[in-house]
Amino acid sequence: MTPVDRHHPEFRAAARHFDRHIGRRRFLTVTGAAAALAFSVGLPAAGSASAAELDGKRIADDPFTLGVASGDPLPGSVLLWTRLAPRPFEPDSGLPPERVSVFWELAHDERFTRIVRRGRATAHPEFQHTVHVEVDHLDSDRAYFYRFRAGDWISPVGRTRTAPAEHARPAGLKLAAVSCQAYHDGYFTAYRHLAEEDLDVVFHLGDYLYEYAVTATGGARAYTDRRLPAVFNRETLTLEDYRLRYALYKSDPDLRAAHAAHPFVVTWDDHETENNYAGDIPENDVPPEEFLLRRAAAYRAYWENQPLRAPQRPEGPDMRLYRRLRFGQLAQFDILDTRQYRSNQAYGDGWQVPGPESEDPARTMTGETQERWLLDGWRASRATWNVVPQQVVFSERRNVPTAAFKLSMDSWDGYPASRRRILDGAAAAGVDNLMVLTGDVHVGYGLDIKADFRDPASRTVGTEIVATSVSSGKDGSDRPANYGDLTAANPHLKFYNGRRGYVTVELGPDRARADFRTVAAVTTPGAPVTTAASLVTEAGNPGLTPA
Repeated sequence: MTPVDRHHPEFRAAARHFDRHIGRRRFLTVTGAAAALAFSVGLPAAGSASAAELDGKRIADDPFTLGVASGDPLPGSVLLWTRLAPRPFEPDSGLPPERVSVFWELAHDERFTRIVRRGRATAHPEFQHTVHVEVDHLDSDRAYFYRFRAGDWISPVGRTRTAPAEHARPAGLKLAAVSCQAYHDGYFTAYRHLAEEDLDVVFHLGDYLYEYAVTATGGARAYTDRRLPAVFNRETLTLEDYRLRYALYKSDPDLRAAHAAHPFVVTWDDHETENNYAGDIPENDVPPEEFLLRRAAAYRAYWENQPLRAPQRPEGPDMRLYRRLRFGQLAQFDILDTRQYRSNQAYGDGWQVPGPESEDPARTMTGETQERWLLDGWRASRATWNVVPQQVVFSERRNVPTAAFKLSMDSWDGYPASRRRILDGAAAAGVDNLMVLTGDVHVGYGLDIKADFRDPASRTVGTEIVATSVSSGKDGSDRPANYGDLTAANPHLKFYNGRRGYVTVELGPDRARADFRTVAAVTTPGAPVTTAASLVTEAGNPGLTPA
């Protein structure tokens, strides 16, 4: 990975500012310092706005090039998103630094003959002309259609839905889980198929974009009919870099189709900021103020470009992304952030022999506050299924079936005491049907979560469903090179496949079913989708078996 450019003018100026005025590394944990950081990288304080307003009729080109999205469904509320970008590959997106009035409509039907709500929102230049609209007082457990208008331009139509009421007992819920979509590794073919699935919600489990450079030919996409601008052929460091990279990713028609078809619930992993960072510790040896400036820019661009509600809006380099959603009495979703608060990886961030450093009981994957929030939420839960969408593999994965095995220090295996506290908390709360949804590793896994991974005969206490990547890792294969070692070393591993795609999960009162949907290739577009395997787990009887 290319190291951070310490000589970048923006970083040098900001570093001098903090060297003069703030003497401790953790200056960013206080509100005033976060505001100072925001000022230093050109991030407006919350509530600021441009005084000038642009007449929408002066927008000469389609501003809805990046599509529409919705997210975080509640029983009586939906969150709608769009971003105005007539020329998305330019730093200003083709708009002057003036605010724009954007009108929105929500309807029962796709032709908008039965409009339920309408209103006006403001797209501020300080937020790259993004719009986040929270529409309340809606019927629960119902599909809606939405669209935006700016001047004479009308956006594509999106479809979303609200969650069931708090005490409702829905007959079922179908979700999809996706992760890891490196633009330069291939086409987002999986998203085209995902858009055609009958789903209630999609969970994105991290690595929505990658910070690495993208060549003029789109990397593995190998474009012959176009060339990408040089602004993408560098690593993302600044707010402008991250905003442009989201524009590149959201220019993909298959990704836009998936967002328009289903509400998304998103959480990040590392590449939305930088590979394998841990809390305020960067991958490379750069001064902490430089990395936290970068983290602030990455977090800001993430919120701007995702369908997230107001409580998730960042302050400087801090953003509360963990949150809880409920779908009646059927399912509670506790969405985690395993990057922002974790201890630094032990023994580096690769595969290592576990030892005293990794097994230190003080180590944490979630941070104390988030851990307490999760366990308290389980104690209050009345849901049949308690589902944890998060980033890195939760279950143990030994790399070889011998005593000299290694574990991934970037996953929960590098934080076994933190995992133990989570499992003990689930047991104490009486969580019978624990399901962990995971991304990160560019393969599909079905895993039984064991009470004691050192003892294959120990009780199974939950299931883990790992979604493969959308494109990261290029085409992949049905049986990766380490298939034999990994399956022999981990008897709780019930399924392993290395193709690209996504996973769907149907939750019902009595059982859950996971279908691992894969495509044969992503380096060429248009591959069909197939089901590599289907696994089920019964309510009250955890453990995966073939469907």
